[in-house]
Amino acid sequence: MNVRAPAILDHLAALADTTRSRILLLLDRRELTVSELCAIMQLPQSTVSRHLKALVDTGWIVARADGTSRLYTMTRDELDAPARRLWLLVREQVGPGAAAAQDQRRLHAALAARRSTSQEFFSSSAGQWDRVRDELFGDRFHLLALAALADPGWVIGDLGCGTGEISAALAPFVRRVVAVDGSAAMLAAAKKRLAGFGNVDLRRGELESLPIDDGRLNAAMLTLVLHHLPEPQKALAEAARVVAPGGRVLIVDMQPHDRDSYRQQMGHVWLGFAADQIRTMLIDSGFEEIRVVPLPPDPRAKGPGLFVAAGRRS
Repeated sequence: MNVRAPAILDHLAALADTTRSRILLLLDRRELTVSELCAIMQLPQSTVSRHLKALVDTGWIVARADGTSRLYTMTRDELDAPARRLWLLVREQVGPGAAAAQDQRRLHAALAARRSTSQEFFSSSAGQWDRVRDELFGDRFHLLALAALADPGWVIGDLGCGTGEISAALAPFVRRVVAVDGSAAMLAAAKKRLAGFGNVDLRRGELESLPIDDGRLNAAMLTLVLHHLPEPQKALAEAARVVAPGGRVLIVDMQPHDRDSYRQQMGHVWLGFAADQIRTMLIDSGFEEIRVVPLPPDPRAKGPGLFVAAGRRS
């Protein structure tokens, strides 16, 4: 009758070789490439690769691709309890040895070389970094990522949602977005843009009379919309009604300007808002802890300067 040997015997066989134990000491809580392990241990690549394969096959380490390289690390947290106890014993015995001590000194040098390579890049590219980053990743990735700061359980209102750009940025990170706009054409465009999201509720309605029940929102956003409204104070009062106590409001709009042509060309009712004006309207609507901050101008933008205003529902 064939009886399978206890798993601990496989673990003992894997750790019986001193080289494999040294490799595990290096890969415990960190990732290294084959070339880094060769340099640290001063062994040929064929030898290191052979031992890495044995450790992968017995479940002691895992590898992942990183470009054209492979990074190896120990799977200590995924080992069974007997294997973890065995490793602690082996580490206690092998760690103080002369070979392991030299490995640790060369490990620090290898990690320092990694940092040096990164520092050299930034030292040589500091003046061009913004351009390089924008070419690689675009100029809006960091702004889109900020939406992840929202609580995943929140319901956020995108009030005056237009074509749904803000809703699309928020939807991956929150429980639900309620997007409201008074224009059927804008909502049609938003519906196309948001077709891939199942947690966006598009509603037609006026901001001065929102189709949202009292206190249903954790936060409300009004982005470049207040200057279109004959009664912005009424819209902010409605925002206060639909935002739960302790919830937030965020407004982005234009600072005061003298471009009167905007009235005829784009239907603007207000030529921007002063900070004190916005602050007073928010306080009168039931918000507190008001902050109004001018946004840095985009050198490519042709419109007036913008501000962001934030407050908390009393």
